[in-house]
Amino acid sequence: MGVEGCTKCIKYMLFFFNFIFWLAGCVILGVSLWLRHDEKTSSLLGLKYEGTEAPNTFYISVYILIAVGAVMMFVGFLGCYGAIQESQCLLGTFFTCLVILFACEVAAGIWGFLNKDRISKDVIGFYDTVYDQGSQLSPGEKREAAAAVLKVFHETLQCCGKSGINSALTGWLTDLCPKKDSLAVNQNCHSKIKELFSEKIYLIGIAALVVAVIMIFEMIFSMVLCCGIRNSPVY
Repeated sequence: MGVEGCTKCIKYMLFFFNFIFWLAGCVILGVSLWLRHDEKTSSLLGLKYEGTEAPNTFYISVYILIAVGAVMMFVGFLGCYGAIQESQCLLGTFFTCLVILFACEVAAGIWGFLNKDRISKDVIGFYDTVYDQGSQLSPGEKREAAAAVLKVFHETLQCCGKSGINSALTGWLTDLCPKKDSLAVNQNCHSKIKELFSEKIYLIGIAALVVAVIMIFEMIFSMVLCCGIRNSPVY
């Protein structure tokens, strides 16, 4: 015989929220793996030019998200099992894990907010370095290396140059721009880089907010259920 009345209702609500939490962990893990292997970001962040690699600041947040998704799946399973078994020990462990996970998420959220523009700036800085150096080089192997990097940016993002096509672009740079309906794309790469990573960061932020709300409810329900089990006359 287990808990009765309102506490029993809390038990099944906690089980339901934990199941949602476990599913959210699966979704976050899947989304983070997609972000890690997304064709656009992978092709840009995997570039190298004269020993310098494209900045990988974006991947730091993605790796954190992968870890969070995996931990959420484990914690969600622990909470489901603890709720069904009405185990104070499991529920106490579950609550502790939630507090730690919530604190880590808040810390990651603060770090992400403070560095939300850094990712785009770092990638733009890398693009500008290759662009400027390539513009100053005479025809040869080094300029071809710069051209290869710039072409990946242009083809991936469908953009051209720092400010679109203008008279400042020399012939070889114009040739690297993608074409649409026989006309070169006139979209600057700075805005396209910002747009790409803003969308990714926005997606991460929405996922983190949803998870935080679920975790708050779970912490409340787990403590109420734990107290109900402790005060139940059958224990």
